[in-house]
Amino acid sequence: MRDAETVTFGGSGLDRAAHLRGDAAALERLWAGDAARVLPLWRGKPLFRLGDAQELGWLPASHPLVMARAARSVFLGLDEGAARFAVDISDWDPDEIPDTLDAFLDPSEQRHPLLDQDLAFSELRRMMTALTPREAELAATAKAITGWHRSHAFCSRCGARSEFWMAGWQSKCPACGAHHFPRTDPVVIMLITHGNSVLMGRSPHWPEGMFSLLAGFVEPGETIEAAVRREVFEESGVHVGAVNYLASQPWPFPASLMLGCHGQATSREITIDPVEIEDAKWVSREQMLAVFAGECDAMLPARRGAIAQFLLSNWLADRLD
Repeated sequence: MRDAETVTFGGSGLDRAAHLRGDAAALERLWAGDAARVLPLWRGKPLFRLGDAQELGWLPASHPLVMARAARSVFLGLDEGAARFAVDISDWDPDEIPDTLDAFLDPSEQRHPLLDQDLAFSELRRMMTALTPREAELAATAKAITGWHRSHAFCSRCGARSEFWMAGWQSKCPACGAHHFPRTDPVVIMLITHGNSVLMGRSPHWPEGMFSLLAGFVEPGETIEAAVRREVFEESGVHVGAVNYLASQPWPFPASLMLGCHGQATSREITIDPVEIEDAKWVSREQMLAVFAGECDAMLPARRGAIAQFLLSNWLADRLD
């Protein structure tokens, strides 16, 4: 795919400056610099500046909300030479915590009393298409790393509480000395075609009418191609022959790397696994064009910003390499 890295959260050329992660003195200087900016996150929701131009809500390191959190700040890298950090403020308890935090799409916003009213914590999936490629990469990285620290606070070898290490890019066990690294789970997502049709499926918890490409986790000891064939057959009963890699997308919900592939089906009969999916169907190119144009009441398009829509758009435009 010629524009494979233009997918949301795709590579923006961020200088991650990994050589600085273990240099405490250099990081302290960068944090204290006038150009340094810090992105707070609350329960995985980045801070956004809302309004006509929606963007990340970067704060100076001297802001009272973040100034005392340097020791547990994640160094994201250098954006045009300026240091970018992220801090987790999930220890803050808003007056009201909505019951939509774990919903398919959380519409709630949280405003901290120390921040201007145009700044709010918002769900990244809701805001991702409004961001520039650079801000999208920074937000995805910040969400993934801070989320990993919240869910991996203890050593998996001995059970002791781990220490924040290497500017957030590792944790270290003070008891047994083990080092732990951020988890990324590979997931295949498949554009499965047969002639002029593409295979679409839906999970039972999705909004009414929403369909997307089939997807599933790569298992230990398995190639990407084998995972594509296994997942498609398990979920739909469709056999797949040739498989080609197309594009990838970091997907920090919570810690996946989506591996977009094109698979050519060698059968059309569908037998769904009701434990895995609720429905699956073949959709013609003409029908999918109507779905994307909002002219199909029976089906909603895949989520904007997700690699599923990216792959389908390129298939419709005949831009699959």
